[in-house]
Amino acid sequence: MTDPKPSIVLVHPEIPGNTGAVGRTCVALDIELVLIHPLGFVLSDARVKRSGLDYWQHVRLAEFRSWDEFMQERAPREDQLFLFEDDGEQSFYEPGYPDDAYLVFGCETKGLPDAIREAHKAREFYLPMRSQHIRSLNLANTATAVAYQALRGRF
Repeated sequence: MTDPKPSIVLVHPEIPGNTGAVGRTCVALDIELVLIHPLGFVLSDARVKRSGLDYWQHVRLAEFRSWDEFMQERAPREDQLFLFEDDGEQSFYEPGYPDDAYLVFGCETKGLPDAIREAHKAREFYLPMRSQHIRSLNLANTATAVAYQALRGRF
């Protein structure tokens, strides 16, 4: 059996370049990328591969038709789920991340669906920002920052 590792979960991503860049981060950190459909693009889109460069072939990818299918098949414990929203209640610096954490991000324009947020309200986190001029960070940047925080001290 392999050592447990976090997974980055993208729920309904819309921008292929972001997904490609997140995939590249996943390869760099040897973690899984989970995509929850529907996607706003097809994975064969050249923009996904351009952002992921020649690393895309090494992405450990899992796809699910829906959040419900993901939850049913993976059956994550509540303490494995970390949902990231710009208006989350807790800083992403606060929790201890288990080795098998699911780092969950919504689509670029709408965030996570309300039903997912309501079901896991206590598991919402945000990335602190110093400037009042920024509402949110780019999805790929956020996912990378969170992944490194989740793996802190494990290198």
